[in-house]
Amino acid sequence: MSQLAPTAQPTVAEPITEQIPEPGDPTAAHIVKTEPGENAAAKVLEARIYGTPLEALCGYVWVPSRDPKQLPLCEECKAVYEMYRAFNDGLNERPAE
Repeated sequence: MSQLAPTAQPTVAEPITEQIPEPGDPTAAHIVKTEPGENAAAKVLEARIYGTPLEALCGYVWVPSRDPKQLPLCEECKAVYEMYRAFNDGLNERPAE
């Protein structure tokens, strides 16, 4: 009686995605993605100092370089934050600065 050789399972490589900052200055102030307990203002300050790209709730990636208070709030970020508020009690009406 002959035995069948086990077939090898194909391996699928996970694509490596690198966050590439968008060119130019942003046209809106974005809400930065943060982990629980992480301070958004400290994260932005660190990114400005070290030139580290940040990702906004809307998916926009950039290196902060100017005062976001001079820009209108990104509508996509605002909508995502409002959705988070709807499902998570205790979030402020506006994100902490």
